[in-house]
Amino acid sequence: MAAVEQAKKAGIVRATHVWDEVASVDAYLICVSTGLKGDVPDLSSVFDVCKKIKEKVGSSAYPLVSIESTVIPGLCRRVFRDIFDGRVRLVHVPHRYWAEEPVKHGVNQLRVIGAVDAKSLKAGLEFYKNVLGIPLHVVSSVEVAEMSKIAENAFRYVQIAFAEELRMVCEEVGLSFEEVREACNTKWNIEILEARDGIGGHCLPKDIRYLASLTGFNVLMKNALAVDKQYREWLARKS
Repeated sequence: MAAVEQAKKAGIVRATHVWDEVASVDAYLICVSTGLKGDVPDLSSVFDVCKKIKEKVGSSAYPLVSIESTVIPGLCRRVFRDIFDGRVRLVHVPHRYWAEEPVKHGVNQLRVIGAVDAKSLKAGLEFYKNVLGIPLHVVSSVEVAEMSKIAENAFRYVQIAFAEELRMVCEEVGLSFEEVREACNTKWNIEILEARDGIGGHCLPKDIRYLASLTGFNVLMKNALAVDKQYREWLARKS
């Protein structure tokens, strides 16, 4: 409801939250939130909206379906096969947006695109690049695009966790974390991040768990989660 009201205030008068009011169109962009059940990915919201789109598609001529929501590798191809029966052009263009710099890092920043087949990729490039004017980095498969989103957020999580642990070490031995960080960052290939109040928000804590859930090769990621937990407890004791 809030998103619809914001859209209408921005001049998008046909925005609606009532599915029956959505007409059959040439392109569907899926931006629903995904979550967790414990530490296991919960992608039910994507499946639900794809089933609703399937009802709209009917016998129309292969509309474009773009999944921008964060998912795990294999989700898009499964949806393409099991829900749409291959009767759409399906791409994955992971959402990228940073509210603090919407001009430089808004929806028109460089985006990754992967597709389930060549015809889908062609349709996706036509829509995003030629219609919307969004610069694109094309990858060889939809699975690469799916993996890239959770990998980039997991990498950011690990970077922050290192800064958190370094801050605890510095203060334990009586040194200024900020001075050590500043000294380290004078080297051309080092950029230690700030250590603030713990790793919050929705995306980073979720996406590192998505990546960690895929295989048993997750020691670094699981330890990064443990570091952030330890860091939050450490902050609480200091306050």
